[in-house]
Amino acid sequence: MKRLIDIAVALIALLLLSPLLVAAALAIVIESGAPVFFRQVRIGLGGREFGMYKFRSMVKNAAAIGSWQTSAGDARITRAGRILRRTSIDELPQLINVLKGDMSLIGPRPDVPAQRALYGEAEWTERCSVRPGITGLAQALLRSEGTQAERLAMDLRYAREHNLRLDLQIAVWTLGRLTGKGSN
Repeated sequence: MKRLIDIAVALIALLLLSPLLVAAALAIVIESGAPVFFRQVRIGLGGREFGMYKFRSMVKNAAAIGSWQTSAGDARITRAGRILRRTSIDELPQLINVLKGDMSLIGPRPDVPAQRALYGEAEWTERCSVRPGITGLAQALLRSEGTQAERLAMDLRYAREHNLRLDLQIAVWTLGRLTGKGSN
């Protein structure tokens, strides 16, 4: 059931948001040229690696000149990228990952391989027991304000407690954050 919802919502969202997606792509090209997308290796269901898509919000050689983590004032982020990140528009290409089956709409954010070291073996297995999502419990409740430990705890909580009701609640919280109406 969840997979069918993911596919239907992703298809509808891509169609409805296509003007916004085109505008974002044009802003990137005008400011810093192609490519428009950034593909990063992430870890998915069962510990399988996949390429996660985002709109490119940083300079072209960002990975060569800095860490996989970014900070608020990171000089690698472009002007258009700041807007795309602030509004979460940079995440919209992940709807393609949802259609491909790499991701779900709701689930823990997919980790980069380097984050494997943050987990014990049992925690990692539990973390990888669910499909990662575009948004999850940590993003809905904490956004970027949470500590690494808080986000990890929420990801593991989701893996233990996931169900359709929780997914709907996370979707409501996420939409509240995106529209400025809070998280609860």
